[in-house]
Amino acid sequence: MEKLISYPISVVYYLCFGLCLVIFHPIQWVCINFIGYQAHKKSVDYLNFFLVCCTNILGTTYSFENKESIPKGVPIIFVSNHQSMYDIIGMIWYLRRFHPKFVSKKELGKGIPSVSYNLRHGGSILIDRKDPKQAIPLIKSLSEYIEKYKRSAVIFPEGTRSKDGTPIEFAQSGLKILCKFAPSSVVVPITVNNSWKMVKFGVFPMGLGNKLQFIIHEPIAVSEFSFEDLIQKTEKVIVNSIKK
Repeated sequence: MEKLISYPISVVYYLCFGLCLVIFHPIQWVCINFIGYQAHKKSVDYLNFFLVCCTNILGTTYSFENKESIPKGVPIIFVSNHQSMYDIIGMIWYLRRFHPKFVSKKELGKGIPSVSYNLRHGGSILIDRKDPKQAIPLIKSLSEYIEKYKRSAVIFPEGTRSKDGTPIEFAQSGLKILCKFAPSSVVVPITVNNSWKMVKFGVFPMGLGNKLQFIIHEPIAVSEFSFEDLIQKTEKVIVNSIKK
């Protein structure tokens, strides 16, 4: 029944979603070319605000738990499980004060209005998952960027989206580079729940009435742990809070 009801609602949702992407693409272009970084960031923030509002059409709600525990004035590495693109929309808007930049796959760097433009020009990096050597200098540059400007990077160590919420073993290489070249940073683990239910029927129709939960865990100072202990602690606390 949910799937049947979702068809007309999903049509309205996608029309609104697509309109937001088309409208904000030239806005981003103007901001980045004639005003500067801060204006472009604001345009991306409000793009994602409206994208979040679009998901409200589907009955989607968002909760961010323990957001006040995120430290300020230091570089941050947000480490999260990954269930759908709605993880990203939520993080960009609700964590906007931390200037999140993403480690993304290169395929997202073209073909999607607003999204691809932001990934190419907004400070995120696009890596080729088939070519690990290509990724190393890019992740290193992102590390140095957040270290210098006290901003944040977001990485999904699973490497791909979990289609049913079941966690995938974390890869270590990307996070290890981030930690190495941003030595004053803190790792902030995030557990995402129920995001996969947005696309449980595939791209169309959408899942309805989902409560997306983002649990922010206690920060872990990179300088206080060996990388082996850090990745173990991070993965454990994220996985233990995933709802089946």
